[in-house]
Amino acid sequence: MTSFMSKKELENIGFKSVGEGVLLSRNVKVYGAEHITIGNNVRIDDFCILSRKIEIGNNVHIAAYSAMYGGEAGIKIDDFANISSRVCVYALSDDFSGRTMTSPMVPDKYKEVFNSPVYIGRHVIIGTGSTILPGTRLNEGSVVGAMSLVKKDVPAWTVVVGIPARKIKDREKGLLELEKEFLKNNG
Repeated sequence: MTSFMSKKELENIGFKSVGEGVLLSRNVKVYGAEHITIGNNVRIDDFCILSRKIEIGNNVHIAAYSAMYGGEAGIKIDDFANISSRVCVYALSDDFSGRTMTSPMVPDKYKEVFNSPVYIGRHVIIGTGSTILPGTRLNEGSVVGAMSLVKKDVPAWTVVVGIPARKIKDREKGLLELEKEFLKNNG
């Protein structure tokens, strides 16, 4: 038996939609599947969490131990994005100012939860151990270095690193020609 779910098992989860060639580990936890869309040729490895409103494009990889918390605002992951292991992406967060309480064990009337969408563009790479906070856009071709904290938008075709993440250089766009060839041959 394979460690990835069969097409029938994927259908039984109740996703909003799921494409062809999806490899979803049997060890992935899914919450609110009816709000999750998965494109074609997507691989999600062991011990990942998918929670609430998430839209995953085509040819995307999410490595082991990563978590996507879409909440009400949602996370959109565009085609050819790569999310390394132990990455956390949050489209929602508690107010930690002390004006309100926090914890899923406290009723909503005592809390204030901030919801803002996260966008992860085409050909984005997020390095291991990184955290992406609500309301951020990782634009096309950007790279987030390992162990980085992203709390503001990342410009297209740049490399950012650190806590908080800051630009260190530009990224080449040569892979766009390879994408055309790939899509022509594998379309």
